Amino acid sequence: MGAHLLSLNIGRAEPSTAKKVGVTGIAKRPVESAVLRAPGPKRGGLGSGVEGDFLGDTRHHGGDYQAVYAFAREELDWWGERLGRELPHGMFGENLTTAGFDVDGALVGERWAVGDEVVLEVCGPRIPCATFAARMGERGWIKRFTEVGRTGAYLSVVTGGTVRPADAIEVVSRPDHEITVPETFRAFMGDLEAADRVLAAGCLVEVEAAELRDTVARRRAAGTELD
Repeated sequence: MGAHLLSLNIGRAEPSTAKKVGVTGIAKRPVESAVLRAPGPKRGGLGSGVEGDFLGDTRHHGGDYQAVYAFAREELDWWGERLGRELPHGMFGENLTTAGFDVDGALVGERWAVGDEVVLEVCGPRIPCATFAARMGERGWIKRFTEVGRTGAYLSVVTGGTVRPADAIEVVSRPDHEITVPETFRAFMGDLEAADRVLAAGCLVEVEAAELRDTVARRRAAGTELD
């Protein structure tokens, strides 16, 4: 079987002490089908791009440019071997667990067809947070995850519709730059050379480009760069 959706996952509201909001939907669990749609702005929109999927921290998650989160089953297995534990579908909070598909090889701005209806566009990397660290329960998790740098991808919903496990995934268009999701992650995590390349490519949506420009300006003014 070629590249396909192995598992479709949604989260329900559960208590959390990781952030002040006190509730999270990171514990995603498989479902038989779901409707994907553009949720609107991060503040005041519908939150997740997957109907029925709960997001607790809507200040930092959700909205049109973080509507759907995809992570490869192969990456979950890689981590499982190193952690010495089984990682089920949805463990990293992903909505789409893929198989036979290099999510982290994606270019920012490329588009995927999922099944017969849905088209998604790659917007950028997942930035690890306290909720993710609490979910994993592994010492130094954010540092370890960041050092590997294969974060999976956030996607926007270009064309909505219903998706189901076993739906084929196909790249239907690619931009003319070479900015990958991992390079964009490095840029946001303090690699100034990567940030310059990402900004020069003009591949980010404006709100994220503005955030990255601000981060670069502050780090250069302070003469600092993350190791």
